Amino acid sequence: MTFRRSTQRPAAAALTLLAILGLGAGTFGATSPARADAPSAAFIARSSPAGNYLAARLAGAERDTGAAAAYYRALVRVFPRNGEILERAFLTFLANGDIDEAVDLAQRLVRIDPEHRLSRLVLGAKAIKTKQYVTARANLKRAGQGAIAELSATLMSAWSQFGSGNARSAVDMIDSLQGPEWYAAFKDYHAGLILEAAGQKKEAGKRLEAAMKIDARTLRVVDAYARWAARSGDRALAISTYEAFDKVLPNDPLIERSLDEVRAGKMPPLMVDSPSQGAAEVLYGLGAALGRQGGEDLALVYLQLARWLDPSHPLVDVTLADLFENMKKYDEAIAMFRAVPATSPLKLNADIQLGINLDAAGQFEEAKATLDQIIAKNPKDMRAIVALADVLRAKEKYAEAAEAYTRAIDLLQAPTAANWTLYYFRGTCYERTKQWAKSEADLKKALELKPDQPHVLNYLGYSWVDQGVNLDQGLDMIRKAVTLRPDDGYFIDSLGWAYYRVGRYDDAVRELERAVELKPDESVINDHLGDAYWRVGRKLEARFKWNQARDFKPEPDALAKLDRKIAVGLDEAEKTVPEQPAMAPTVAKQGGG
Repeated sequence: MTFRRSTQRPAAAALTLLAILGLGAGTFGATSPARADAPSAAFIARSSPAGNYLAARLAGAERDTGAAAAYYRALVRVFPRNGEILERAFLTFLANGDIDEAVDLAQRLVRIDPEHRLSRLVLGAKAIKTKQYVTARANLKRAGQGAIAELSATLMSAWSQFGSGNARSAVDMIDSLQGPEWYAAFKDYHAGLILEAAGQKKEAGKRLEAAMKIDARTLRVVDAYARWAARSGDRALAISTYEAFDKVLPNDPLIERSLDEVRAGKMPPLMVDSPSQGAAEVLYGLGAALGRQGGEDLALVYLQLARWLDPSHPLVDVTLADLFENMKKYDEAIAMFRAVPATSPLKLNADIQLGINLDAAGQFEEAKATLDQIIAKNPKDMRAIVALADVLRAKEKYAEAAEAYTRAIDLLQAPTAANWTLYYFRGTCYERTKQWAKSEADLKKALELKPDQPHVLNYLGYSWVDQGVNLDQGLDMIRKAVTLRPDDGYFIDSLGWAYYRVGRYDDAVRELERAVELKPDESVINDHLGDAYWRVGRKLEARFKWNQARDFKPEPDALAKLDRKIAVGLDEAEKTVPEQPAMAPTVAKQGGG
C-alpha cells in the first residue's frame, strides 16, 4: 500500500541521513521494552533537573517517547538555551507527534545552528502549512544533503512553487534534481500530481503513467493514474488499471472502493489538491519506505510530520500504527488504529489489527471481545476469524482456537497453497488437545498444499518419530526441514531429539550441540542436550546443561523434572517418575508460519 523504492537499500540510506542530520542510529533507542505510563506533572516538578534528564534519556532509550517528551518539556523550561537539551527535546517531540512544540524548538535550534537540517525541514513544512511558500523554499533549500534529504526537500520545495502559482517551475525543479536511479518514480509521481492539480491533464497523464510503469505494485501511484484516467473521461482505462492491480495484490480496501465508485460512474477527486497535502505525500512516501526497511526512527518523524500536514491522508494512520506495531510499541499502535475514521475503507482492517495489538499489549479479554464483535458483524470475514484463532492459540486455548480455525476453513471454497497455515495451526491445536488422528490429517493436508514447508515437515516428522511410527519417513522429513532451514536451532533440536528417541545418542549429541550453539538460551534445547550427554556417559556435562536449562525459565512441569534429574540423575529420575512421551515441537519454535 506504500511507495516502494527498488535500487538503493533504504535502510542504508536512512542511516546516511541520520548521520547527515547529526543523529545516531540509536537516537530514539535500540530496544522496545514495555511502555511505562507517562509521568505526572507533579512528579516531574518534585524531581531535580538532573533526575529529569536521566529519566528522559532512559525513556528515550526505551522508545517511550511520551514519557521522554514530558521530561524534556520540563527541562526546556529550566534550560531554554541548552543546545543539547533543545535538540533531544526537538527529536522526541517529533517522534511523539507533538509537532507544534517541535516547530518552536526548531526556531530556537536554527538560531544556535543555522544549518540544522532537520529543523529546516520542519520549518519548511510549517511554512507550507501556513501558505508562506517563499519562506518554505528558503528553509528547504538548507534542509537537503544526502539522497533522501535532497529528495524530500526538493519535492516539498516543488509543492511550495505550486502554491506560489508556478506549476511549470515546480516541475522544472523536480526534473533538475539529480540522484540515484530510484529517484525516477518519485519525480514522475509528484510531477504528475502537480501538473494534474494545475489542470494540465495531458502532461500529468504522461508523468503518472511513467511512474506507474516503474512499479505497477505501488498503490498510491496506481490510484493516482486511475483517478487521472477517470477524470480525463477514460473510465475504461481507470477500471482496467484498478483491475490489473487487484490481480497482483488482491482485496485492497482502498482499491476496491475506488473501483466500485468508478464503475458506478462517480468522478474521483484529485489525489492531492494543495501544497500541504503534496508535502504530506512526499513525507508519507519516504516514511513508509524507510519504515519497511529498518529506518524506524526517521520514518516515525516523517510520518508524524505527514499526519500533521494532512490529517485526512488515508494511509498515514495505519502506516504509523504498523510502524509502532513493528517497534513493539503496542499502546501507540492501538491509539493509531483507533484513530482510523469509521468512514475509511481501511477501518475493518484497522479494527482487526487493533484486536491483535490489544492482545500483544496484554489485554487478552478486550482483544477477544473486539474480534468477537467484528466477527458478529462480519461472520464471513476470514481475516477476523483467523486473527481470533491466532490470539486463542497464543494463549494456549487450543480447543477454542481449533474451533475458530474450523470456522475459517469452512469458508474456503477450494483450499490453495496459501491456506496451508490454517490446517497446520489447527493440526497443532488438535495435537495439544490429544486428538492425534485429527492432527495428523490436518498436518498431512497442510503438507499436501505446501509440500516443502519446513514447519510442517518438522512437526509431522517429529510427531511420528516421537510416537515410534513411520520412523524412516519421519526422520527424512525432519532432515529435509533442516536442509531447508539449516540455521534454525529449533529444527536442529528436533532432529537431535528425534535421534535421541530412536536411541542414536551420538548423532543426538552432535545435532543438539549445534542447536545449542544457535539457541544458547533456550531451556528445552539445553535440557535435551543434557539428556543426550547422560546417555553417552558425559554425566558431569549433563548436569551442567540441566542446570543451565533450569536457569532459562522452563515451564513448571519441565522445572520439576529438571530438579529431579539434577538431584538423582537421568536413570533414577526415569525409574521414579515414569517417562512421558515428549511433546511435538511447539508452534512457537516453528516461528508461527
